[in-house]
Amino acid sequence: MSEPLKIYLIAGEPSGDLLASRLMRALKKQTNGAVAFYGVGGETMRAEGLTSLFPISDLAVMGFLEVLPSIPKILRRIRQTLDDIEKVKPDIVVTVDSWSFSIKIHQGLKKRHAAMPHIHYVAPQVWAWKAKRAQQIKKWVDHLLMLLPFEKKYFDPYGMPSTYVGHPVIEGGADKGNGTLFREKHGIAADAFVMTVLPGSRKNEVQYLLPVFEQVTALMKRSHPNLRVVIPTVETVSDFVREMTASWPVPVTIVMGERERYDAFAASSVALAASGTVSLELSMAGVPHVIAYHVNRLSAWLARRLLKIKYVNLINILADEEIIPELLQESCNPNQIVCKLEELINVSGVSEMKKARRILSKLGQNDALLPSEKAGLCIRDLIKTR
Repeated sequence: MSEPLKIYLIAGEPSGDLLASRLMRALKKQTNGAVAFYGVGGETMRAEGLTSLFPISDLAVMGFLEVLPSIPKILRRIRQTLDDIEKVKPDIVVTVDSWSFSIKIHQGLKKRHAAMPHIHYVAPQVWAWKAKRAQQIKKWVDHLLMLLPFEKKYFDPYGMPSTYVGHPVIEGGADKGNGTLFREKHGIAADAFVMTVLPGSRKNEVQYLLPVFEQVTALMKRSHPNLRVVIPTVETVSDFVREMTASWPVPVTIVMGERERYDAFAASSVALAASGTVSLELSMAGVPHVIAYHVNRLSAWLARRLLKIKYVNLINILADEEIIPELLQESCNPNQIVCKLEELINVSGVSEMKKARRILSKLGQNDALLPSEKAGLCIRDLIKTR
């Protein structure tokens, strides 16, 4: 009997954790369970059998300047991860998203002359900023797995081996939530007006956004006196979210887990979210929503100088127009957010979701294999080839 495959997975934030957990599920199915997982991950990877080397909350920091205080801890975690990889001797190392951390792992593996192939799942967004990275990545990474169909053209000229697998949002079931069950479970009346609020998965995001979102709920209550707020959150910030929302002016229901999140979407009339993958999930679920985001002024100034894109939301980037309202920095204020939410509720929400769903069809929705299945097959082929 052959030894099980040894896969070392590294996900540094909740979106990568979810992506990696689906990959784990696909690999278990493709190998009939003859696979063992090691590495770094969060709650959904643990549910698939991973014992994480350390909590991913140590890595979940966003922003150019916000990361600075965490650098000593991150450097320790890089050394710890590289040492563990040498100890485990896996068949392959797969880093998932979190490029700033992942590249340090790949560089460390090359410097230590690691024998196993190492790949990165979710191509760095060279189309958004630092285009020169496309030329440099081949030096450190053996293969890229890409979520978006247009990304290969940025790496092919430099001979970077890559595979387009499709976006994982299409396999998550965001469009299959049970709103009636959710309301019954959490004691939410059938006639209550439910707004989902998603303040992000990193503590610094939550710290910036929740005070603004609290003011939004107070204003929304004026026109929707039966307002109920639902906050799907993740392990990295759940305690912080509970603490910050304890005195909100409306009833707040805090939930965790993918199934609860999707059921919350199905129960909601509108949503307010930090920028990120969750906007794709909301679009899959057909929930009209506004994207709001804020970082400190210096980080925002740097972003404006470095970013080469007009929008931050992937739906808008793919469409090359603002389908999902984006209220960033100075525009991320309670009055403007409420105006946009009310506009979606009363006028444009249905139109927004129709356009968004057309864009989602570009992400591999009609392919024979799911993105995680394609990624799993590619990883197994790379192990065989090596």
